[in-house]
Parts: sequence; structure tokens; C-alpha cells
Amino acid sequence: MVLVSTPLLTFAEDNTLTDAEDAEGWELLFDGHDMRHWRNFKSDTLNEKWLVEDGTMKLTGKGGGDIMTRKSYKNFDLQLEWKISEAGNSGIFILVSEKGDQIYSRGPEIQILDNERHSDNKIDSHLSGSLYDMVASHPSSHKPAGEWNQVRILFRDGFLQVWQNQVKTVNITLGDSTWNTLLEGSKFKSWFWGLMSDFDGFGEAREGHIGLQDHNDPVAFKNIKIKELK
Repeated sequence: MVLVSTPLLTFAEDNTLTDAEDAEGWELLFDGHDMRHWRNFKSDTLNEKWLVEDGTMKLTGKGGGDIMTRKSYKNFDLQLEWKISEAGNSGIFILVSEKGDQIYSRGPEIQILDNERHSDNKIDSHLSGSLYDMVASHPSSHKPAGEWNQVRILFRDGFLQVWQNQVKTVNITLGDSTWNTLLEGSKFKSWFWGLMSDFDGFGEAREGHIGLQDHNDPVAFKNIKIKELK
């Protein structure tokens, strides 16, 4: 695992872009006032348990459902901040497709977790900042529940890089031999006991939606922005 610091864009004010960032092609996926860029998975609407509160995009509790961007993205630089509740669990998905039964059926997940209290903290690759069930984040990237965490997800032509709190946590090419080995050892492999699973096609897309998870726990997001890359 290579630990690399990389600068994230900074906000003079939450949920805004500077003139320079706007000129560079950055787009806000949340402006602090509404959630027009988002909808529930396999739905055109948004559950009322996802709401705007004090300049954050917040899931207030169980039943809000997983959500995804209305727009699909190919190559992109995504940056956001998240804050999880005590003993909470959530996630950020990329390359989301609605072909499978669940939002995670095709889309890889960057984990969000209270690493100290949630019961899913026994496996390294299930801790925050990890490529869930495949690549473990380094402990230096972790913060306690209740604190804001910065995440950057850079994806271009199958090459995925992730930073959490300025620490590089994921550096992998989707579909190469390392990816395939990790995939085969994960819960996302296509076959179980000779039967096709709902994960057939997992991580194979090179374009898809950005998703956020309802794992039954309150979670908040802000400063969500994306830049489409060539």
C-alpha cells in the first residue's frame, strides 16, 4: 500500500465553487439547498428520509433507500465529505447500474464506517476508505465517528484511485490480474456453488452513476463535486 498525500479542492464556503473551479469544469452535485441531482435506485423520485439539513445532504434513518445521481459518468474526479453516526455504516458507489437487484450488484463501493463501534469492523477491507471487501485502507486515513472525512475518487479508463483524509487508500486497475484475484476472493464473485450470482458483471462497466448507501444508519454529506475527464 502506497501512502500518498494529494490536495483536495478547498471551499471558501461549503457547497460552492470558485470561479476558477467552475471554469475548470467542476460541477456541484449538492449546493446546500436541494437534492435535484439525486434519485433513489430504480426510482425517479427521492425518499423523504433523504433531506437537506444545515447545509448537508442527510439520511435521517432506516428506510430512505440507496440513492444515485441522475447523470451517468465515465471518467471523473469526485470529491466529497462525509460524517457517519456512532456505530453507523454507509458507502459511496461508482459505476452504478440498475441491471442488478441492488445498487451494489454492479458498482464497487468505497466504505463509510464507524471503525470503532460498528460490528463490521473485524475485516480490514471493511473499514472506512477501503474498496469494500477487496482493498483495505490504511489506519492513518481513519477518523472517529462524528468527524468530517474528505474523500477523493479518481477514475479514468478503468484505473481507480482513492484518497481518504489525504491518504491514498486504493490504487487498482479494474479488470487486471490483481483485480480479478481480489474479486474472486470477495463476496462479489460471479459464481457461488456453481450458480450465477447477482454480482455477475460486477465492476465491468466503464461508465455509471455515483451512489450513496442507506445502511439503516444516519449519515451526512457535503461539498460533493465532480469533474468529468476526457
